[in-house]
Amino acid sequence: MAVPGHVARTYVAGSLDEQVQPAGVDLRLGEVFEFLNEGLLTQGSRRLPDVRPVRPADGLYRLQPGAYKIRFMDVVSVPPDAVGLCFPRSTLLRMGVSISCAVWDPGYSGRGESLMTVLNPHGVTIAQGTRVAQLVFIRLESPPASLYRGSYQGENL
Repeated sequence: MAVPGHVARTYVAGSLDEQVQPAGVDLRLGEVFEFLNEGLLTQGSRRLPDVRPVRPADGLYRLQPGAYKIRFMDVVSVPPDAVGLCFPRSTLLRMGVSISCAVWDPGYSGRGESLMTVLNPHGVTIAQGTRVAQLVFIRLESPPASLYRGSYQGENL
């Protein structure tokens, strides 16, 4: 069962009324980064690629086609009886931009990161602080065996 937006906002610190949706809460764009090299993922290890911040000009990110790591402005705390699923806002899709998110596990807390892909061959301009994704919380049928304890716990706080 999806958690209504007015309840979901309690899991997003300092959320504004404009972020509340009927079935979730919008997340705002905090920072944008460009990838500098390749990543590595094997059975026993991982190495994330180095990134460099993209500096906004007058609060605007002017992004050319390509892949970017983004950091949300909002701090999220997923309750122990729910999972978060994140989707791009439809306006972004209509502009040729997508956001790919992973599952936000029960117990996760942090300022999350995702992948933004600019597919529009002309690029896009997005203001810092703009609502770019919607986080939907789904109640679990039964308690999980454990809460999130991965390496991204508390990220960017």
